[in-house]
Amino acid sequence: MVVPLQADLATIVEGVNLVWVLTVTFLIFFMHAGFAMLEAGQVRAKNVSNQLTKNLLTWSIGVIVFFLLGAAVSTIIAAVTGGPSATITDAFMSLYAPDAAATTAWVDWLFGAVFAMTAATIVSGAVAGRARLGAYLTYTVLIAGIIYPVVVGFTWAGGFLGNLGFHDFAGGMIVHGMGGIAGLTAAWVIGPRMDRFKPDGTANVIPGHSITFAVLGTLILAFGWYGFNVGTAAAPLAYSEADGLTLGSFAYVGRVALVTTLGMAAGALGAGGVAYLKTDKVDTLYVANGILAGLVGITAIADDIVWPGAIIVGALAGAQLPIVFEFIEKRLRIDDVCAVFPVHGSAGILGALLYPVFAMPVWHGGASVVSLAIPQFVGVGVIAIWTFAATALVFGAFRAVGLARVSADHERQGLDTAEHGVDTYPEFGGPDADTGIRADGGFTAGESTLGASSDDGFTAGESTSDASSDNGHVADGFMSTRKED
Repeated sequence: MVVPLQADLATIVEGVNLVWVLTVTFLIFFMHAGFAMLEAGQVRAKNVSNQLTKNLLTWSIGVIVFFLLGAAVSTIIAAVTGGPSATITDAFMSLYAPDAAATTAWVDWLFGAVFAMTAATIVSGAVAGRARLGAYLTYTVLIAGIIYPVVVGFTWAGGFLGNLGFHDFAGGMIVHGMGGIAGLTAAWVIGPRMDRFKPDGTANVIPGHSITFAVLGTLILAFGWYGFNVGTAAAPLAYSEADGLTLGSFAYVGRVALVTTLGMAAGALGAGGVAYLKTDKVDTLYVANGILAGLVGITAIADDIVWPGAIIVGALAGAQLPIVFEFIEKRLRIDDVCAVFPVHGSAGILGALLYPVFAMPVWHGGASVVSLAIPQFVGVGVIAIWTFAATALVFGAFRAVGLARVSADHERQGLDTAEHGVDTYPEFGGPDADTGIRADGGFTAGESTLGASSDDGFTAGESTSDASSDNGHVADGFMSTRKED
């Protein structure tokens, strides 16, 4: 009678663990609603539908490509870089026709797929307002099928970085850092939006059309992030004949939840604090994006650091956000519309590199900081170089044949109308011939934009003096920040 009982317990454990993985997978999928709202709020009114369409198609195209190609590529790359051996046939057939005993095969694939789609969708925010839909979707195919899977093959799938000891718990560098680097590279290759920079190189204001949407998206992403971090501790129960029914990796889930929460909160304070020091104002969107930067910073290391480290890493990840964004805007003159590199790229790099400073093995196990630091620096470097090179090659090819960005007329008109034939806010009506006011709340060519609405920016021939709607705040494409005196 003992054997049936043991079999029943094993079945219960497997069922609970599968339900846990599926639940957090669905939670991570819901983050796409957050990305959609965050990015829609940070683009102009005339480009909202275009941005939402990119979010929808990133998932729809990317998840199919990841199933048909990407997951197998990860296995193959791992095998050729020192991981578990696998033939090309095995890599594909283990997913398409898994052994009957491998009941978790497709569940595991779906858990990996939502991470892959997160990396892919980050890029859309950087190139908003001027990238051709065809070029962007082609890149989605490649990032889901090759670029991201190669990174996973190097790391989580057991490739050489994983063997070296590179530590990334839930994708701080593998997902977010990689996505941020890809976005920055794409924005650099495509070039800035029209009127983003003046002839002398100084930046113009092009604020997003809805802070409300952006903040709502931030909170949805923060909610889904618990699936990212806490969900990665994905085996609540364990069973063995020797020990019976015990807690599995779920035993440390409380620490993961704690440091995720502390990092999130500290990120908001870090970004808001630096913005206040620079401008004497607490910028709403710096605070919102600081929450995300804090989460990104903690994601690679949430399983294995002392809790004070979460506050420090989160605060630093938030604090670097205004500084890095200003450097990208004013020094590099790259138009990163939704600040994807400061939020995802540099924050992810920072968190991964700070792992040795706060790692449990250092503080409680006597491990050497240097021994943990070397794999982190090597891993960050390899991922950054691969992502930059692959992304620059793809968008560079599109740019060379004139297919990277929309025409000047389409950019002025807005991508909602030009690429989708829709008007996101039809109740505003068309251009008013008597008043010269456009449907998006902006002004037609040749008019002064003094006191202009903050939801659309400018068209050719407009004056951009005092272009913001809020007393001389300067912006950056995703937020307004007050000019320094």
